[in-house]
Amino acid sequence: MSGSSYGRYFTVTTWGESHGPAVGVVVDGCPAGLALCEEDIQVLMDRRKPGQNRFTTARKEEDEIHILSGVFEGKTTGTPISLMVQNKDHRSADYSNIRDVYRPGHADYTFDAKYGFRDYRGGGRSSARETIGRVAAGAIAEKVLTELGISFETRVLEIGGIDESNREAVDAFLTEQMKKMDSAGGIVQCVIHGVPAGLGDPVFEKMDASLAKAVMSIGAVKGVEIGDGFAAARSTGSRNNDAFCADETGRISKKSNHAGGILGGMTDGSDIILRAAFKPTPSITQEQETVNREHENVTISIHGRHDPVVVRRAAVVVESMAALTVLDLLMANMHATMDGIRKFYQ
Repeated sequence: MSGSSYGRYFTVTTWGESHGPAVGVVVDGCPAGLALCEEDIQVLMDRRKPGQNRFTTARKEEDEIHILSGVFEGKTTGTPISLMVQNKDHRSADYSNIRDVYRPGHADYTFDAKYGFRDYRGGGRSSARETIGRVAAGAIAEKVLTELGISFETRVLEIGGIDESNREAVDAFLTEQMKKMDSAGGIVQCVIHGVPAGLGDPVFEKMDASLAKAVMSIGAVKGVEIGDGFAAARSTGSRNNDAFCADETGRISKKSNHAGGILGGMTDGSDIILRAAFKPTPSITQEQETVNREHENVTISIHGRHDPVVVRRAAVVVESMAALTVLDLLMANMHATMDGIRKFYQ
């Protein structure tokens, strides 16, 4: 299977299945000399781990990260960093009833169509548990970016069309969905502060295109917006354009940020504003119509332990993919000009 690696210079390869012995990631391209320990990574891991409240899966996993290589005496060595999380609370028997049945909204059918085989235990590589490797790698990327003055502000904007700031209304809505044996989707916003101007390339490797690909690779994401996003289609040029201005030192900035920090595929020095739309969790206990591998029409009721909504745990996954993208394009930018190369080697 190809497609498990991301990045050109800061490269990550995730591995493992939901119900296998472990999941993890190999990070290649991290600079030597970065102070790094398991606790640095665990901070982000704890933001996505299950069992945090009644609206997340009851699967009890500590998601404790283990560094297997690439770090010596608390510093990265410049060699590949291998990270692992053991799977301890998997119940493969919960999935025996869907061994030969295609769950609506899942990758069961498409996986079978491509490979003629699938790991039906929790979705295998298509499971949300695959995102553990993304978050672990993202934690390392964020550690590098922090030293460069780049930070992230990520939050859930809404769940089921309700503003997340109205937590009481959201929780009441989710409680009702659970009673109906149903689920909900939502929107995550990630704002990236401190990104310098000039990152990204003007054609196929645009910053916004790279961010969109990275975030759309998250299993439940069905849409990505940068800046005003789809609202820009209902705007006008005079409203949508961001006026430039210069301060007394000559520093250029913008008076607004409808573009979301990216112009012509390259960062403009203002905050990058990214939003991701997550579909409702497809694993619901309502009876649904589907087919089996014999192409027979059947019904299915999905049991096991599943999130009625994923966005609260998924926010850190969006942040991690954004961090991986920004760092990779920062590294690509280091040799964009002769002045940059001279400065590095002088």
